[in-house]
Amino acid sequence: MTNSKENIKVLLVEDHIMARMGTAIFIQNTEGLELIGQAEDGLEAIKLAKELNADVILMDIGLPKLDGIEATKKIKESGIDSSILMLTSRDSEDDVYAALQAGADGYIMKGCNLEALLSAIKSVSQKAAWLDPMIARLVLSGIQKQNIQNKEKREENINKYALTKKELEVLALISEGLSNKEISDKLVVTLSTTKAHVHNILQKLYVTDR
Repeated sequence: MTNSKENIKVLLVEDHIMARMGTAIFIQNTEGLELIGQAEDGLEAIKLAKELNADVILMDIGLPKLDGIEATKKIKESGIDSSILMLTSRDSEDDVYAALQAGADGYIMKGCNLEALLSAIKSVSQKAAWLDPMIARLVLSGIQKQNIQNKEKREENINKYALTKKELEVLALISEGLSNKEISDKLVVTLSTTKAHVHNILQKLYVTDR
């Protein structure tokens, strides 16, 4: 876990030069963050992930040579301890589920406000999962569609990810844009409990072939 008194070391992986420059400037100008490397493709990302001791790897999905999903899988399989925050502009269900299956520690949409990006980086650096509200809405939509189909077929109304009632409540609040602290206050639970729920949600979304 990153020491709160130290800068969070970030490895930025982005192939579009203007997007990379903009994000790099944000990281360099934000107190508490330190940009320690930049990569333009998935292969370079893996190489730098092994060489640099990044706290957080900010990983784009649409990369040349090797996409961000495969790069994330290989980094995770190698045992590197860096947290990976997946950055995506894709909002179709298929693309979102493919991103979730990469096994990253957090998922955030491109175009988010900088405050949200900073919160996401801080969260995953502390080994706390982060899920973008847009992705939470897509997952909920998929579960709702399945429930309708189950009712039409008179099958038991169980979501395919085996999310508990409390986890579904947390997912719904994430989809509304609430922070972990706000979710904790609303559900009258501790912050650590909310973080555990978010972590469990991501773990269950990752395992799609149960």
